[in-house]
Amino acid sequence: MGHIKKDVEFRAINIAVLTVSDTRTKQTDSSGDVLQSNIELAGHQVADRAIVIDDIYKIRACVSQWIADSQVHAILITGGTGFTSRDSTPEAMLPLFDKEIAGYGELFRAVSYQEIGTSTIQSRAVAGVANKTVIFCMPGSPNACRTAWDKIICQQLDVRHRPCNFVEMVMPMDASACETRD
Repeated sequence: MGHIKKDVEFRAINIAVLTVSDTRTKQTDSSGDVLQSNIELAGHQVADRAIVIDDIYKIRACVSQWIADSQVHAILITGGTGFTSRDSTPEAMLPLFDKEIAGYGELFRAVSYQEIGTSTIQSRAVAGVANKTVIFCMPGSPNACRTAWDKIICQQLDVRHRPCNFVEMVMPMDASACETRD
């Protein structure tokens, strides 16, 4: 298990939130609301927030703008990770990744198993890095967003988390570099 290094100062980052849905609106986007609330409670800033329909090219267009923006350090995407004919978030994102974070999907499903049992196999949660922007894709339910944030993402977006975290990649700083495992 990781640890918080007390002599490293917290660094807020800018995080964009994308909800992929054919039905949600700004007023009904409860998953986006959960993510925004958790981002702000953790001390980070919401750089932007959007809702797009579940269409590969609309998802890519929105995310590509954020990836190209040096002021956006991370992107959280909720929705479109299931198995229906309209679910296309992984297909939209995988070609954009410079590197895939395979462990995220594996860990998300392992953690989710404790909450929803074998239904977790229907989650195609994926993550990756594109242009030094870390991107986490999770299912569209508020509970899945809480699980992803609380159990995985929050720690990985906290520069104090050891032995490593993604803040060091998106906002390099020598004093907080990854440590070896002892």
